Amino acid sequence: MKKSNTKIIVRAAFLVALSIVLTRFLSVMVTPQLRVGIGSMPIILSGMLYGPVVGGIVGLVTDAIGVMINPQGTPHLGFTLSSILTGLLPGLICMKMLKDNDEKLNVATIVSCVIVMLIVHIGLNTYWLSQLFGKAFMAMLPIRALKAIIETVITIILIRILYKILKK
Repeated sequence: MKKSNTKIIVRAAFLVALSIVLTRFLSVMVTPQLRVGIGSMPIILSGMLYGPVVGGIVGLVTDAIGVMINPQGTPHLGFTLSSILTGLLPGLICMKMLKDNDEKLNVATIVSCVIVMLIVHIGLNTYWLSQLFGKAFMAMLPIRALKAIIETVITIILIRILYKILKK
């Protein structure tokens, strides 16, 4: 049974709003280079549920609206790319792993979240922050990696709960 486009658009908009609230209002800025929160979870979920295109669009819209509503620091197009990849990568991974069959959902969720953590949160976002603040990438890496690991565990748990609810 194929979902209607209207239902996908409404749910994607809900995930955009949820991500903005979680990122811009319910995250904690520990330092200018370290924000702790689970704002990427709805973007990852959108990619898993609706595919890489919708996931990428949700990431793009989330970043664009979030910067307009509540900018936290200097806007940087690198973070926009990171946000797009946060939705796109899980969409591609789930498209390959699940293929209309949710039997490998646990593995797909873990793989998606770990790939986003490694490539986007630890790799790209640390690089963008090192550009913005003029700090060494390797100096920022250990604390950002620890933060990303903790956030990823929480994200995996929440996605497992929300995926079943939104998939219905």
